[in-house]
Amino acid sequence: MKILIRNGTVVTGAQNQTADILIRDGTVIEVAPGLPENDTDRIIEAGGKYILPGGVDPHVHMHLPGLAGFSSDDFYTGSRAALYGGTTTLIDFVTPARGEPLPQALEKRMEEAKSALADFSFHVSPVECRKTTEDEIRACLTAGVTSFKVYMAYRATVGLNDQDILEVMKSVALAGGTVTVHCETGDEIEELRNRYFGEGYTGPYYHHLSRPSATESDAVARAVGLAEKAACPLYIVHVSAKESLKHIREAQARGQKVFAETCPQYLLLDSSRYLGDFNHTAPYIMSPPLRTREDNEALWAALADGTVSVVGTDHCPFTLAQKETGIDDFRKIPGGAGGVEHRLALLYTYGVLGNRISMNRMVELISSNPAVIFGLYPKKGIVAAGSDADIVVWNPDVQGTISSATHHQNCDINIYEGFPVRGNADCVIAGGRIIIENGILTVQQTGGRFLSRPLG
Repeated sequence: MKILIRNGTVVTGAQNQTADILIRDGTVIEVAPGLPENDTDRIIEAGGKYILPGGVDPHVHMHLPGLAGFSSDDFYTGSRAALYGGTTTLIDFVTPARGEPLPQALEKRMEEAKSALADFSFHVSPVECRKTTEDEIRACLTAGVTSFKVYMAYRATVGLNDQDILEVMKSVALAGGTVTVHCETGDEIEELRNRYFGEGYTGPYYHHLSRPSATESDAVARAVGLAEKAACPLYIVHVSAKESLKHIREAQARGQKVFAETCPQYLLLDSSRYLGDFNHTAPYIMSPPLRTREDNEALWAALADGTVSVVGTDHCPFTLAQKETGIDDFRKIPGGAGGVEHRLALLYTYGVLGNRISMNRMVELISSNPAVIFGLYPKKGIVAAGSDADIVVWNPDVQGTISSATHHQNCDINIYEGFPVRGNADCVIAGGRIIIENGILTVQQTGGRFLSRPLG
């Protein structure tokens, strides 16, 4: 199919340009003013609108198993929500059972992802260190997965101690990959959680109190030190605390390869959300928890100055009924919330229009930077000749309000309920197919592809 997008403002991390875009068979062929209309199957008029590269969300959890059942979005509904919000590429996670080889777990996860409408890849999580772990990591790299996630929390299930994390980092560094880390001091958190519950404090507010900022920032300092020792590229997920930024900046200043990610919830929501009854506070149970407004402001500044390179979402929604699993014990409330659909609208409204970041910086944060860091650039993350035709036609003039009544994730709650937003994805093209147009999903069949990522 041959598509011509006319007269839009093409936005990259470096510049804005009024131009036409010619797409043929899933690839951008040319970006230039005044392209001819010859033999086009479809012309999209984009005057007064922005043309953005499709978003790359490097942190989502679709169909995640837990004590309350699977997270409420599977790969189909989650990718549908992503596309409505202008995200065309997802990176999810492979979390094996103890004793399960990493390549086997990867194969199972790829099968689960076949229903995705958007392109996808994975980070693989070693949950233990065995004699075969290094070989398993290499097998995953051969299969096209170049990033691996370790958890410093959740030691009873998926977390690793520091020595095992160091061994994983050494193996990944030797093979040329990247390690992403969930930074929380798990043992300290478990002690606090159990102490609060033992004293009769059972509500969601104590989730927040049992995970103070130092449990993140201390873990960030340890992760940075381990990665430096292993000479391993480090990507720190969902940074929420102002104190963590100090350790990240210091590592970056001395030339260490450290990347940081935050999420919209840590920019726009704060710990006051934990005040109230269960139904109003349980939706905000996530790890790390929401922090203070001072933390919000520090993270916005870190986006602007380059300390934080990526905004992901940690999309992992659970219904209110699932949250009620922990109505008498905050430790049992499934942690996670949806957000993949709202990332672009929230950053545009509260970042760009709020004069916190530029339009170009927004494109870097949600598309080009994650594409570069995780080996997808320049097929993803830019609108340029030779790139995949993953394109968002963004109408800056539309106004709306986020609501669980109108969102597209498979969940009855939304942590951004009532947030006014400006701008909307008028048209979303993924792989050269028009997927969303005028608020309508135009395809029902799956079309997402597994993205094999090269090293280097």
